[in-house]
Amino acid sequence: MSVQYPLMLVVAVAVSLGLVAAYHWLQRQRTKTLVAAGLNTASPGWAGLRRHLPPLLFLAALILLLLAVARPQATIGIPRTSGTVILAFDVSNSMAADDVAPTRLAAARAAAIHFVQAQPDTVDIGVIAFSQGALNTQLPTNDHKATVAAINRLNVAGGTSLGQAILASLTAIVGQTVSLPDPSSDAPPPNLGYWGSATIVLLSDGEDTGGPDAVIAAELAAAAGVHIETIGVGTVEGTIIEVDKYQIATALNEELLTEIAETTTGAYHRAEDAKALGAIYQSLDLRTTTQDESVELTGAVVGIAVLLLTIGGLLMINWYGRIL
Repeated sequence: MSVQYPLMLVVAVAVSLGLVAAYHWLQRQRTKTLVAAGLNTASPGWAGLRRHLPPLLFLAALILLLLAVARPQATIGIPRTSGTVILAFDVSNSMAADDVAPTRLAAARAAAIHFVQAQPDTVDIGVIAFSQGALNTQLPTNDHKATVAAINRLNVAGGTSLGQAILASLTAIVGQTVSLPDPSSDAPPPNLGYWGSATIVLLSDGEDTGGPDAVIAAELAAAAGVHIETIGVGTVEGTIIEVDKYQIATALNEELLTEIAETTTGAYHRAEDAKALGAIYQSLDLRTTTQDESVELTGAVVGIAVLLLTIGGLLMINWYGRIL
């Protein structure tokens, strides 16, 4: 515990000692007066205590009021949902499939917006759009309106690179470009530090059509303490889409999405319809951290002082019919 005005502690101690000394002196004077008058100064146990209790309550209340002037503060840990969440959207051509109504991407967008709007401003949320490459469309921010606007701008185009999605998400988290070393070299993977309060939510049908290796990228995220929650958007049976006048079959690849999630001790979630997708967002395990916050105790101290004054006053009125 700390105080904003330490000098008042000195004043409180000095006044307290002075009042205790004054009360002791008054009691000695009272005893001398009673002895001089030939009266018995001894009081039975409870009667003696009762005579001293109200003044002691008044004294304690005064000391607390002086402490309140010093503005006492306590530092306590406040639990809160916090950290960084990167929503990585697959915007490849296959996300235009309508096996999740109205389309895979539209359903993912709607559920993501609901998720963003439900988060407190202690959670920074960023948006990554990925197809063959990956684009950071919104840096992590607690301005959730900006995040929603970025989600609404997403459109389908191109192939799919889950590895690029993970690397771009890590880049947004650590604030510097993240890439994997050349597989032909003996270079170690980059050290990104520890980002245990960050989560990547990867929304995709799991059809990976280009490098880098998504599992190796997930291992890099795991080394940095970043969890990846994968959400499979689509159906296992799949459907047919038309791209540049060609008919292409597309289906949900759960195996790869599961492996990516488990590599980082995250979890894979299947979302075959918009309702299920929304429920998955609600079940995501965001980190609960503890933040030290300074809480002023002045009000509580004053409240206790007033309570002691009230009790002391009521006791004196009840026992003696007056307040001395």
